[in-house]
Amino acid sequence: MSNTDAGVVTQNRVQVNPDLKEPNMYKVIYINDNQTSMEFVIDSLVGYFDYAEVQAQKITEDIHVQGSAVVAVLPYEIAEQKGIEVTVEARSAGYPLQVKLEEEIV
Repeated sequence: MSNTDAGVVTQNRVQVNPDLKEPNMYKVIYINDNQTSMEFVIDSLVGYFDYAEVQAQKITEDIHVQGSAVVAVLPYEIAEQKGIEVTVEARSAGYPLQVKLEEEIV
């Protein structure tokens, strides 16, 4: 026998928490080194961050000239996962590419 059969109607109430905020965003930063090939960096930017080839080349040049560059700004879990995936691929290819995460200060 259900509650409605007994003449009792129950309602679920959802409480809204107005104190919820958007998750913090994190910068994914590639650090330049003298061993990781520019081709590998370009391929990783295209493959993991969906950049067009021309954009990936420009970012790779920025990394080379400036020593590092922000390649994406993402929620922490996604930034961490992509950073790990790129690092694992780099190590598998014999490259010491470093990927750093840094909280974006708004």
